Amino acid sequence: MIGIVDYKMGNLASVMNAFHLLGEEAVIESDPDKLQTYERIILPGVGAFADAMEHLQERGMDQAVREYASSGRYLLGICLGMQLLFDSSEEFGLTKGLGLIEGRVVAFDSSRFHTPLKVPHMGWNRMFTAQHPLFEGLDEAHYLYFVHSYHALCETPSDTIGESHYGYRFTSAVAHENVMGIQPHPEKSHKNGLTILKNFINL
Repeated sequence: MIGIVDYKMGNLASVMNAFHLLGEEAVIESDPDKLQTYERIILPGVGAFADAMEHLQERGMDQAVREYASSGRYLLGICLGMQLLFDSSEEFGLTKGLGLIEGRVVAFDSSRFHTPLKVPHMGWNRMFTAQHPLFEGLDEAHYLYFVHSYHALCETPSDTIGESHYGYRFTSAVAHENVMGIQPHPEKSHKNGLTILKNFINL
């Protein structure tokens, strides 16, 4: 069974519905004491990094997620949920993250854009992926749906398993042992997104 972490900052229903489409039972979980009972968990998220960390800490979910990750079971962060996996974010000042993947989250640097681009990065874009079970059955470059103004910088290059281009190449998927994250929204990415979620189920 999939547990979807509820900390009042995510598109929980659409994530749950995507798993139901795949025939997998998923539960929106707001009790940190119950998080350890799930076979896999999803950390979703929409909004600001600092607010998200505050909500996780208020509910004790930050420590519950860290404990889950230390158990060796699979965890997938989606969009803001992926960013929360990192050590820190520079969004609206420096905020500590969950510290499950070494690195930090930074704003898009528009000075590096060769042509004028709007931030947030919003819409369909390709993700170029390394060989990883999360992308089984997908082309090396496939389209997914993005909405974000900040992106991750991995301290360890091998933790980057997917990259996309928006003004410059940036990390759009990460994995460190059992902890994984993707910047785009698989629940909004039709067949390609469902394939990623199905692969997560099958890990």
